[in-house]
This record gives sequence, structure tokens and C-alpha cells, in this order.
Amino acid sequence: MDHKSCYKAVLARDRRYDGRFFTAVITTGIYCRPICPARTPKEKNCLFLPSAAAAQAAGFRPCLRCRPELSPNFPGWHGTSATVTRALRYISEGFLNDHNIPQLADKLGIGERHFRRLFQKHMGTSANIVALNRRLSIAKQLLTETSLSVTQVALASGFQSLRRFNDALKKHFRLKPIEIKKHHAAPQNNAESLTLQLSYNPPFDWGHMTNYLSIRAIPGVEAVEGNRYSRSFQLNGKSGSFTVFPHPDKEILCLTIHNAAIPSIPLILSRVRSLFDLDSNIDIINHHLSAHPDMAWRVKATPGLRVMGAWDPFELTIRAILGQQVTVAAATTLSGRIVARHGLITDTPEKKITHIFPTAQILVDADLSELGITHSRIRAIHHLARMLVDDPLFFQRATNLDDFVSTLCHLPGIGPWTANYVAMRAMKETDAFPGSDLILLKRMQKNGKRPTARKLETISEDWRPWRAYAAMYLWANDTGNTEQDICQKNSSLIISTQKLAP
Repeated sequence: MDHKSCYKAVLARDRRYDGRFFTAVITTGIYCRPICPARTPKEKNCLFLPSAAAAQAAGFRPCLRCRPELSPNFPGWHGTSATVTRALRYISEGFLNDHNIPQLADKLGIGERHFRRLFQKHMGTSANIVALNRRLSIAKQLLTETSLSVTQVALASGFQSLRRFNDALKKHFRLKPIEIKKHHAAPQNNAESLTLQLSYNPPFDWGHMTNYLSIRAIPGVEAVEGNRYSRSFQLNGKSGSFTVFPHPDKEILCLTIHNAAIPSIPLILSRVRSLFDLDSNIDIINHHLSAHPDMAWRVKATPGLRVMGAWDPFELTIRAILGQQVTVAAATTLSGRIVARHGLITDTPEKKITHIFPTAQILVDADLSELGITHSRIRAIHHLARMLVDDPLFFQRATNLDDFVSTLCHLPGIGPWTANYVAMRAMKETDAFPGSDLILLKRMQKNGKRPTARKLETISEDWRPWRAYAAMYLWANDTGNTEQDICQKNSSLIISTQKLAP
């Protein structure tokens, strides 16, 4: 986007551009989101930067009204550099809190110099500045939305000492922690129960997501009640749970975290955002898919669909193995049996949340007999668990979609369909596509004739690099009705378990 296009978006306060760029105002030294409610500055006084970190590096401080820390975490280039996208995922999970740039570059399989060039090109600044901005943004959100002490906030946002935390706020925000707290009246909560805001770029179909999750919720681990989704977890040696629900008046989600270790908060935020695909630039994706006639009416019918993520790749892969060639309800039942026998018992505010999903260490030699699971799937689960025990960083080490699918397919009982399904949900590979899926083939049939898996792969070439989203649209929309019938339905379609993929 050029300077004039950005300024037009600011004049219109267009939500579609929230997160794609930031407006730095030369005369005030403040940077804002395009939707900032403050008086629009003169065009000659505006600089438009690709990221909040770039604005911070240029010496600007965040606006206290529009709160840039709540902006969706996608810049305008999102999707053009898979390496930077993966690096940002690690940074958001706190990797650079305990590691350095060479270690992150090595983790991504590229040289340090090339890594630095990529960040300068796409983010307008260095990875260290991006990581610092991430820590400061989390700190500002916690100071604004919670009653945690300053020391707790410093620890939660990844700072090694209170002094460094105060110095960073003073240098980059020109504010003291107490000044941020005074500007916003935080609710009375504590470290045992925090409620934070999660932004996204609308449209966002929460109804479809809760329906999708409700029929797949693992008994004892997950629960969907009304419009609220809850689940258990264990991080940093401490068990906890969280609940996500839509804000009644604003286009945001609310995340309530129970009993989490303070240092785990950034990782929880990152995983929940990934779970609900909150950082996808849905307007660009929908625009791209709508150019294809088979996708256009589906996008129009349910424009707020996202690719549902996963809290843990290992857990989702087990769930996918159990879902092979059985109904969704059957796979859910089998998952619940494994949890009841081998899951860790936990205590949460949600009555239906009683266990934590068993780890690879538990399942590697677990007795799964008499649970109704076939011998071939038990063998597949044991092999997967063994691989994770031997290589705990397997899911973090994946470099690209093809390599991940190929490696996973080498395990007994896992084929291309399962590998692609795990890639699209757990690994957030936007171009993953389980082309052999029977439901996808059925939805693409014309004149009563279904395409072959090879033919569907050919058709899907036009949907790259967003084939995972195309799969979600195909799973969601029933071509048994006419296009007109579908478009007249509510956007939160209720799909029977027999019609949805595992």
C-alpha cells in the first residue's frame, strides 16, 4: 500500500486494515491503529509503518486510546514469507526470552544473515525489536486489563528483572507502569483468574467454531457450553484451564485463564490465538478464493470461517488417528476413553473439565486394549508417542509443508489425509489440503459425478496458498442445496457429525 492508500484507510477507519500497518504521527510521537478514534492527523504528519515494532524502533510510543497491543497480529505481507511467519510464531511464544537470534535462525534452518535480511524487509526492523515489542505489548495489556502487581506483570511478559522492565517501559513508552494503570481502571482479578481481550479482524464466525468444537470436544479435557469453549492444559509444570467467549458488545473475544503459572501467560495467549485462527487476514483470503466459481458462493454464504487450530499437535494427531474411517462421534468417544484411563486428573472451575490429555511419555507404553480401538490404530499411537519421546521437538522442527507431510507419513497408520489434516490445523499450514477426503470429493461433485482425488488436487491449484481455508468452506457448505438456499441460511450452519470430517 502506498502513502495515499494508507491515509484513505485511516480517514475511513477501515477495520480491514487493522494490523496491516500502523500510523506514526510525527508531531505527537505516537503511533496508532488505522481505526483509532482520535482526531485524524494531517496527511503530511503521518508515517505508515508495517509493524508496531517498526514504529517502536523509530522512536514512537503506542496510543493509549486505540491500544496497538490489541491489534490483530498480521502485517500486510502475511503469507509471502513462510520463514518470517514461523519466526513470529516462535517469538510470540517467548523463544527469544531465553535464546538468541543465531539459535532462532538455526531452528528455522537458515543462516543468520539471511534471517536478519528477511526481518528488515518484511517487518521494517530486527527480530530483537519485534520480540521486545511483543513483551512490552503483553505488559501493557496486563497492566491495563488486570490487577496484577507490577512485579507479576514483568515476570509474565518475559522480563528477567523489574529494573529492566521499568527501564524498557520508560524508554519505549515514556510511561511508568503506575501511569498506565491509572489511565485504565483494571477489573479486580488476580493471578489465579485473569480475563484478557483477544482481537481479530472481522468477519468472524464464532457460531461455526463453537459448533465445530462441540462435536469434537474430548470428554474431560474440553467442553462447549452455550457460546463458551473451555479446556484444560499443563504448562511449566502447573495445571490450569481457560475459557473463551465473545464479548457481548465488542468485536473481540474474552479469554479467562484459571490457575496458570505467571510465566505461561504469553504462551497461552499465543496458543489461543492460533487455536481460533485470530491472526488470519480473512479479507485477503476470501478475496482470493472468491475468484474461483466453486468457492465464490461458499465464501459469500459463510465469510467468517477460519481454520480451527489445535492446542497441542500431539493431541490433535492422536485425535486424527482415532478418527480415521469412523464417525466424529465415535472418534470423540474413543478419545474420551483414553483420557479417562490415562489422563492426569485436574481440578478446574468447569465441572466438565476433569483431566489433562496424556502426554507422549504416558502413551508410549500405555495399555489401550479393551477401549474399542483397533490394533492398527493402537500401533500408530504407540509409534507416534515413541517418536515424540525420542524427539520432543519434532512438531517444532518442521520446516515446510511437504517435508512435514512426508515425515509424518513414514509412521505406521498415518497417510496423506491424516498428515495434511494435522498440518492445516496443528501446524497452521495454510496450503495443506486433504484432497482424498470423501466429504471434499462429494462437495465438489457436478451433475452427480464426483472428481477423483487427483482431479481435486488439480482444481485446488487455483486456491493456493489458501487451500486449508478452501477445505473449511467445502466442509461447511452443503452442496445438496442450491446456492440461493445456502446464502439465505444463517452464517453459523449446523452440520451433522456424519457430514463433517474428523
